[in-house]
Amino acid sequence: MNDHVTSERARLLAVFDRVMREQTRPDGRAERVGDVVRQMGAAHDWNGVVWSSPDLDAARADAAIAAQVAHSEVLGCDAFEWKLYGHDRPADLGARLLAAGFEAEEQETLLVARVAELATEVRVPEGVRLEEVRDEAGAELMARANERAFGRDGSWLRRLVLDRLRKDPEHFVALVAMAGDEPVSSARMELYPGTGFAGLWGGGTDPAWRGRGVYRALVAHRAGVAAERGYDYLQVDATQDSRPILERLGFMALTTTTPYLYRPTAS
Repeated sequence: MNDHVTSERARLLAVFDRVMREQTRPDGRAERVGDVVRQMGAAHDWNGVVWSSPDLDAARADAAIAAQVAHSEVLGCDAFEWKLYGHDRPADLGARLLAAGFEAEEQETLLVARVAELATEVRVPEGVRLEEVRDEAGAELMARANERAFGRDGSWLRRLVLDRLRKDPEHFVALVAMAGDEPVSSARMELYPGTGFAGLWGGGTDPAWRGRGVYRALVAHRAGVAAERGYDYLQVDATQDSRPILERLGFMALTTTTPYLYRPTAS
């Protein structure tokens, strides 16, 4: 790896940490509490820690973990996540979260790309079209596509999409790929005003339609929207399957990220 790539990776990671994790945004969804920044909403929303102080020592880490566990239990969250990044400190923070009752989920890779350097021409395979989701019927199609892609109940996605469309449609983009009358893939994008970043989420494709460019088309469409709206960067938490595709499209891997989940209602 050459020095330029190493320097650019360090620069992008520093920018991401500062504007997407540490800084609280004016939407009121995140708050700084001691050594952490946490995002809180209703019990069924995504609730959790998005940043922790880079100089945490063992004692302060344990205190912060205990405080967030207590807070999530008081609020009765369905689940509370501590979003741990590979460069977070102390080095054994993951082990400390496990000891406090959190459970680690699959590790992903944080990738970031400059919007101006991404292809925005949408090329879909023959017989497929992309549709923007704006209502309940579209949310249902997204949920069905997600179920086909991942083999799990998609009702959570239906709720999430309808909630975002109702609360803040200006900063939310949802897409479904249709083959005739059947949904074969779906994806969404969150636009974070004032940060320069937009986040790509979802991107699951029916196994029968993988390898045909549907995923790439969904990325290109969202990159085009981000460019039109003046955003500088796209961010993705990528699985092992999607990381190689995204890197070929121009995304750079910055670090790993692992969700640690605590379920107060089940404890």
